[in-house]
Amino acid sequence: MGTRNAVMVCVAVAALVVLGLVMLASTSPWIEDVDHQYRHLTRQSIMTIVGALSAVVLAFSDYRLLRKYSTWIFAAACFLLLLCYVPGIAVEQYGESRWIKLPGIRTFQPSEAAKIAMMIGLASWYARYQAETRTCLRGFCVPGAILAIPLGLIFFEKDMGTAAGLGAAGFSLMFIAGSRLLYLIPSATVAITGLYFAVKHNPERWDRLMGFLDLEANKLGSGHQQWRGLLALGNGGIDGVGLGNGAEKHGYLPFAHTDFIFPIIGEELGLWFTLGTVFAFVMIAVYGIAIAVHASDLFGRLLAVGLTCAIVFPAIMNMAVTTGSIPNTGLPLPFVSYGGTNLVFTLAAIGILMSIHRQTNFMRKQQDPYMTQSRGDIRL
Repeated sequence: MGTRNAVMVCVAVAALVVLGLVMLASTSPWIEDVDHQYRHLTRQSIMTIVGALSAVVLAFSDYRLLRKYSTWIFAAACFLLLLCYVPGIAVEQYGESRWIKLPGIRTFQPSEAAKIAMMIGLASWYARYQAETRTCLRGFCVPGAILAIPLGLIFFEKDMGTAAGLGAAGFSLMFIAGSRLLYLIPSATVAITGLYFAVKHNPERWDRLMGFLDLEANKLGSGHQQWRGLLALGNGGIDGVGLGNGAEKHGYLPFAHTDFIFPIIGEELGLWFTLGTVFAFVMIAVYGIAIAVHASDLFGRLLAVGLTCAIVFPAIMNMAVTTGSIPNTGLPLPFVSYGGTNLVFTLAAIGILMSIHRQTNFMRKQQDPYMTQSRGDIRL
C-alpha cells in the first residue's frame, strides 16, 4: 500500500486545524468575559502543539500495544467518567457535568478520552473472539456492555449529543465486526426510544427540539442559536463578507467560537470554504476507511474504522445542527471548534490511524522483499 491514504488524511486534518485557528483569531476578540482578547487563541495554539506531538508519538509507536493494555485503558477511561459525578472534582457548565478539574490540570473532558478507549476495547474484544462475532454472547452482549458502560456514564452527565454520536460510531464498528442485525436493530430502536423519553423529560432539551421544529417562530427563544446560524450562512453567500467582517459573532450568535463556528466560516469565507470543510471530512472518512481496509490484522482494521467513525459522525452532527437539519446537540466541530481536550484526543486518534498505516507497510515489506527496493535500484 502506498502512502496516499495517510497523506490525504494528514492534509485534510492540517487544513481543518489551520482553518480553526484562523477562525478563532477572528472570533476571539468578541468572546465575552475574557481578560485578554486572544486568550482562547493562545490556549488553542498550545493545545494544537500538544495534540500534534501526541499524534507524532502515537504514529511512530506500534498500535498493537494498545490491544495488550486495552483492559486498563478502558478501565481508566471509565474511572475518569465516574469522576464527573464526584462533588469537588466535577465541574458543571451549561447544565451539564461533563468536565472535571484535577490538581495541576486545567478543566478536562473525560468523554473525549473515552471515545478512543471505547474503540480500543471493542476492537480488542472482536479481534480476540473473531470466530464468534455472530453469536449472541460474545458477538453482541459483551461488546454491547463495552459500549453501554461509557455511553451510560456520558449520557447521565446530560451530554446526550456526545452519547448519540459515540453510540452511532460504536454500533457501526459492531456491525462491521460481524455482529448480527438481528441484535443491533432492536437494541438501536430501544436506545433511540430511550433517548426520546429522556429528552422529553428534560425541559431544556425538549425546548430545543420544539424550537428546531419551527426555527422562525422560536427565533427569539429555543431556536435562537440555530436561527442566527442560518442567518450567518445566508449573509455569507458564495464569497463571504471577508475574514473578520462577520456580524453574527458580535454577540448575536452564541458560542460562535465553539459549537457554531461552522456558520461563521460560511459568513466570513463563503460557500467555497464551507464546502471545503465538508470535503475535508469526506477525505478523512474515505481515506480513514482505506487505511482500515489495508490494515494487517483485524484489530487494526476495526480500530481504524472505529476511530474514523468517532471523528466523522460528530462532525456530521455538528454541521447538520448548524444548518438547521437536526436539533441542537451541543457538539463541537472536530479540529475546528475551540476546545483543548477535543483537539488533543482527536489528533491522538489520527496518530493511531497513522500507526496502523505504518505498521501495515512494515509488515508488507517484511513479506515482500522487493518492496524494500527503492525506485532508483530498479532497472527497466
